[in-house]
Amino acid sequence: MAGARQGARAEAVADREIVVSRGIDAPRDLVFEAFTEVRHLARWWGPAGFTTTTRSFDFREGGVWDFVLHGPDGTDYQEWITWTEIVPPERIALVHGESRDDPNAFESLLTFTPEGAGDGAGTRIVMRTVFPSRELRDEAVEKYHAVEGGQQTLDNLAAYVAESVRQDREKEGH
Repeated sequence: MAGARQGARAEAVADREIVVSRGIDAPRDLVFEAFTEVRHLARWWGPAGFTTTTRSFDFREGGVWDFVLHGPDGTDYQEWITWTEIVPPERIALVHGESRDDPNAFESLLTFTPEGAGDGAGTRIVMRTVFPSRELRDEAVEKYHAVEGGQQTLDNLAAYVAESVRQDREKEGH
């Protein structure tokens, strides 16, 4: 019965959903940590060419990250995220919009799954985003290039944690 419910849910959101996934050559704990501390997020969050200025950051269920995403063309995007579920190091659920009362806010679920073998095992991160309507999903894809932006964001994350792993190995003398 649970499978039938999940299947019905998947069908119900399929036309409102974007899914972006990437393998990252770093341990799951490190990849998860990159989402939990503002000192990390400030170094990689956002699509290629974007930077982030944080106004406030409270990583806990019910906590808020209030920030500005600065586009390479000089456009500033007011952003607001609240975390609705945090299960270290497996998943993070959140609501993301321009402000707390944004009627167009969307929900995202990020899952972090071990991938590969050995002590240098990697991580598969999957970002599932569900919009309030198909029209809002289509606008995000067409106007804001959400799929490409999501992939670029995960690419930035991969580069950031790869550099962290490299630096850690150099410190250890490997």
